This record gives sequence, structure tokens and C-alpha cells, in this order.
Amino acid sequence: MMRRFSLGQRLTVLFVLLMMLCATVACVVQLYSSMQYGNAMVQRLSGGLAQQIVQREPILDAQGRVDRDALKPLFDRLMTFNPSVELYVISPDGDVLADAAPPGHIQRQKIDLAPIQTFLSGTAIPVLGDDPRSQNKKVFSATPLRQDGELKGYLYIILQGEESNALAEMAWHKALWSTVLWSLLLVAMFGLLAGLVVWYWVTRPVKRLTREVTGLEQDSISAIKQLAAEPLEPAVNDEVAILRNTFIELARKITSQWDQLADSDRQRREFIANISHDLRTPLTSLLGYLETLTLKSASLTPQEHKQYLATALRQGQKVRHLSQQLFELARLEHGGIKPQRERFAMGELISDVAQKFELTARTRELQLHIDVPGRLPLLNADVSMIERVVTNLLDNAIRHTPAGGEIRLAVWQENEQLQVEVADSGSGVDSTLRDALFMRPSALSPQASRENRGGLGLLIVKRMLELHGGGIRLMDSVSGARFRFFVPL
Repeated sequence: MMRRFSLGQRLTVLFVLLMMLCATVACVVQLYSSMQYGNAMVQRLSGGLAQQIVQREPILDAQGRVDRDALKPLFDRLMTFNPSVELYVISPDGDVLADAAPPGHIQRQKIDLAPIQTFLSGTAIPVLGDDPRSQNKKVFSATPLRQDGELKGYLYIILQGEESNALAEMAWHKALWSTVLWSLLLVAMFGLLAGLVVWYWVTRPVKRLTREVTGLEQDSISAIKQLAAEPLEPAVNDEVAILRNTFIELARKITSQWDQLADSDRQRREFIANISHDLRTPLTSLLGYLETLTLKSASLTPQEHKQYLATALRQGQKVRHLSQQLFELARLEHGGIKPQRERFAMGELISDVAQKFELTARTRELQLHIDVPGRLPLLNADVSMIERVVTNLLDNAIRHTPAGGEIRLAVWQENEQLQVEVADSGSGVDSTLRDALFMRPSALSPQASRENRGGLGLLIVKRMLELHGGGIRLMDSVSGARFRFFVPL
């Protein structure tokens, strides 16, 4: 079975191989540069050798011809004094006319004259020319052979002959291998150090993060909460630390959402229990009176019979009202109802709603005050929803205000919003209920407390205003309750 290497091991091997490759290339480049520099120095120091030989030794005879047999001893003698050079006489067309090479060593009988012309023009060196004894190009020295002003050929001297090349190549290979071996040794040492650094700075944090993330599969929520409790690390240019911080922040978001879901589930269960309790009470009363009417119909007086039917009817109406509110709230919370917007005057709507409750207020001896400015901008909203909001709040105020009390409705513009306030002089809202006033009622709270805080009516009001981008809150008041809601223009 093939062993899988860790991230740190792979990075270390890759880093070492890369350094070894770079070191090898650097060695080759350095040796090549040294060779080029050596060629330039040899050609610069011996560039005038051909001209000096022509000035001291006769190369051409009196007729301007090249005598191979006469030149061979001369070439042998000169090459004995300097074994690194090889002498040739080249025709004006590039043919080799004379040489001192052993039989079978000449591989070219014609050479390219362009490098000779370049060399004689004094251009930058090194200038490489053809080597008659090989297919390589080498540094040389050359000078023209003239007689009576006529070009008869060239004295062409290879400055690094076969023996010199063999020794130089042997030394070059030895230097190359020595340099490469030392370089590889140094690279291996530095690579090991680099691997330790990579392990400390990269692999170790990644392994720790991997362990933390792998643990999420074993015990999801507890592992996520444990990761969310970890402190964030300072991460300026550390990608691993940034990745770890990202996982921690993600775990914190998941933990927060999990808590919200758990709280929502708890509220849902409490809400269902509360609704079941609120429905059970009137249903039990309704069924009790109907059973009484069924069992004792013959013995009841007409007045008792009428009283029992009226009580059963009231309980049935409570059940119907509660079920309607529950259905309406469910549609509002799950997007079943969308505002049908149109432009209307908020002041006129408040006056119409107040007029509907005028008789009820007069019956309960309540004073109803309406404060509506003369000119207000038109509101673009759902008329029925806003009317329902004002109706619910005004109905609550009338029900919780004792006889002789006052109720005030006011509307005004504030920035880009219309503010509406419904205040009464009743007993107000208990301080223990203020925080949970617009939350779903709990079955753990007494029935009276649930009724005092508005029940499902305030939830419906809050949701309708939220669909319009508005909101509602309970304001501080010396006496009574003061509700204020706003709707964006």
C-alpha cells in the first residue's frame, strides 16, 4: 500500500528539489561563464600570436606559394614550444593549405572565413572560429598573408588545441562535479532546515486545524461550540491563521444560529401549548353548557335555557376569534399575506377608526381625543392592514381604560416616517411583561398576564408593520400604556 505523505513532507521535498535544481543550474551557469571568461582572456593575451609568427618566420616562398613540406617542421617546432596551439595556413577561400596535424585528425578541409574577418575587424572578444580537427568552435588568432599587397591566405592558429581541450575538459568535469556535490550537500542541509521551518510554521497549524475540523463529524454541535469558544489569533500575513480564524467565525455563526433555532423551537412548543390551553378553556365551557342543555333540557326554565345558550355562544365566538387570529398570524409569518399598497391619507383613516369606537367610548364614559395635523403626506401602504393596526391598538386601550379615563390618538411626520401614538390612562403594562410584550405568549405565564399584554393581537400588529418596513414599541409613560408605531412614507 502506497504511503501518503503529509502536506509538510510534500512541501519540504518540493522545496529541496527546487533548491537542488536551482543550485545545479547556478553551477552550470557559473562554470559556463568562467569558461567564456577564460576563452576571452586566452584570445586577448594570444590574439597577436599569428602576426608575430608571420613577422619572424617565412610562411610563403618567393613565388607566394605555400610549401606544405617546408612548413611542417616550422609548425612542429612552434607547437613544441606551445603545445596548446595548432597552426594552419588557410587559403583566401577558406581551404586548409598546410597543417601539422597527425594523419586522420583533420575533419574539415574548409573553414568559415566570417569569424576571421570579425576577429581582424577588432570586434569584442571572444570570437569563436571553426576547428579543423573537430566540429567545435574555438578561440583563435589569425593574420592575413600578403605578398606584394595581394592576399595569399591566412595564418590561422587555434589557441586551445586537442591536448589543451582534453585537459580543460577533464578539469571542467572535475570542477563541475565537485561544485555540484558541495552545492547539493549545502542544499540538503538548508532544505532540512527549511523543512523544519515549514513544519513549524505551516504543517503544525494545519494539522491542529485539521484535528479541530475533523472532530466536527464525531459530535457535531458540541465540537462546533468548542471550536467557537477558541480565541482568534492575530493574523496579519499568516494565511493559516486567517483560515483558522475563518473557521472559528463560521463556528460562532453556526452556534448562534443553532441557539436561535433552539430558542425558536422552544417558543414554538410553548406557543402550541399556550394555544392549546386557550382553546381548551372555552371549548370545555362550550361543551359543558351544551351537554347540560342536552341532558337537562326538560327540567330547565326558558330563562336558564336562554342563559345557557348565550354562554355557549360567547365561548364559541371566543374559539372562533382565537382560531382566526392564529390563522392570520400564521399567514403573516409565512408570507401568505402581502401588502396591497395604495396611497391614502393617514389622518382620515385614524378619524374613521375613532368614529367606529365613538359609541363604545361614550358608553364606557371615556374621552377620546384625536390629534391630526391639517397637512400630512400621503402614505403608500395597505389600507386594510394599517386600519387593522389602529383598530387593535384602540380596542386594547378601550378595554384596559377604566370609566372616566382618557384615550388619545396622535399622528405626525418625523423625517421620512409617519408616527402614530395610542395612549390611555389605564393601569398600564406591568414592568415584568414589557420585554416580552411583542413575543408569543407562553403557557407558563398566567392567563391574566397573557390577556394584559395583548395576546396574539399585538403579534399580528407587529408583523403587519414589519411587512411595511415599520415597527412598534411601548413608550415610557407616567400612567397608562402608550404605544407608538411608525410607517415609512
